[in-house]
Amino acid sequence: MNNSQLQQWVERISLDSFGIPFRHQATFNARLRTTGGRYFTKSHNIEISPHQLAVHGEAETEAIIKHELCHYHLHIQRRGYQHRDADFKQLLQQVGATRHCRSLPGLERRRQTVKYKLKCHSCGMEYPRKRRLDPRKYVCGRCRGKLELLHVEPTLAQSEG
Repeated sequence: MNNSQLQQWVERISLDSFGIPFRHQATFNARLRTTGGRYFTKSHNIEISPHQLAVHGEAETEAIIKHELCHYHLHIQRRGYQHRDADFKQLLQQVGATRHCRSLPGLERRRQTVKYKLKCHSCGMEYPRKRRLDPRKYVCGRCRGKLELLHVEPTLAQSEG
């Protein structure tokens, strides 16, 4: 499927599901991997991930297109078009769009493990850290004591996650 076929598909879905024409551009963007599509509020254009179509098929991609069209039509009508807005949630249900797209295989998020720990000299309070920092710039949140940076060796339980 190319961009012109996608444009026709989006226009047809817009008329069938919303009863309002889609008057802007819809294109594929191969760089979209963690999201199924996106709507641009300034240009009103829509981008769709071609990977979603290849991996999950037309039904999932149609649900993504409906999701982006919900953003589009609500924004054009100056109604709540963001994920947290009641108008958006209601329109998603009416047209049968998904709230979130399915993730692509091989792109599961890796959990960051704790590599450092800050320990207070005064009260012994410990603060787990993922990134290194300069302990001289900070004090303990409980007693305002001096902090010491400790390196944590990953254990078997931490490396499995």
